[in-house]
Amino acid sequence: MPHDHHHHHHIDASTGDRRVVWAIAVNMLLTVAQIVGGVLSGSLALIADAIHNFSDAVSLIIAFFARRIARRPMDDRMTFGYGRAEIVAAMINYTTLFVVAFYLIAEAVMRLLDPPPVQGWTVVILAGVALIIDAVTAALTYAMSKDSLNIRAAFVHNLADALGSVAVIVAGTLILLFDWRWVDPVITLMIAGYILWHAWSDVGPVVRILMLGSPPDLCRTRIGDAVRDIDGVVDIHHAHLWQMDERKNAYQAHVVIQEGAEGGAITAEIKTRLATDFDLTHVTLEIETAQTGCADRAACAP
Repeated sequence: MPHDHHHHHHIDASTGDRRVVWAIAVNMLLTVAQIVGGVLSGSLALIADAIHNFSDAVSLIIAFFARRIARRPMDDRMTFGYGRAEIVAAMINYTTLFVVAFYLIAEAVMRLLDPPPVQGWTVVILAGVALIIDAVTAALTYAMSKDSLNIRAAFVHNLADALGSVAVIVAGTLILLFDWRWVDPVITLMIAGYILWHAWSDVGPVVRILMLGSPPDLCRTRIGDAVRDIDGVVDIHHAHLWQMDERKNAYQAHVVIQEGAEGGAITAEIKTRLATDFDLTHVTLEIETAQTGCADRAACAP
């Protein structure tokens, strides 16, 4: 089964870094304004939006440094290179999303039991400013999020915050019109629920890479069948397929060949087949015969 190639328009590293720095700056300024406004107005929803906005800024800082680390070349300490720094950063960011969401749920439940007074105009104005900043941040990071799980995690932070700002505007408006103070914690619960849903939906690929899972678009069984179809190959075992990072995949296997077959030629043919049909270029093969192979082949997963 040929492997489909997906092409994106990549943004060069320096341009991407500048975009992230600008996004960090505007989010930090907004966080300060929202916290002050939330305290003065008594709005939990506005403070919730500020806390999540601060997590946006932190997630972007983590993403920025992870991008820089990931570009380092391999060395004696990290022989596979530093590409997984971005995956680790994405995991940290998704974890903080879960923590923030559960904190907001706890605070909202307490406010539902005893809704305090809220100054609607302050809430609406600051949430409107937040929405503008969120839109700017989304524009700065959207293109990069398509090619990086790390930036994707930061972008999800921002997307949730943008929708949170819309929800806060609605809450402030209803408080102004009808004095429905209970709307503030209810909106907070909705923001928290959206954060949890998005984080749970997107954390799977990050966990898969950290757990050395196989790429979702490749099938180990089909790869094994392709290797077995090559003349001179008797069988394979101890086969492993995993994602080194989000852009590079790796495959290793013990290959049993016929007695007298040319191991070098078979190895070259296998690597060519895997590169052509499955886009696998990081391949490690151990050539064996029935007499020289694993002592306990049954212990080696096929």
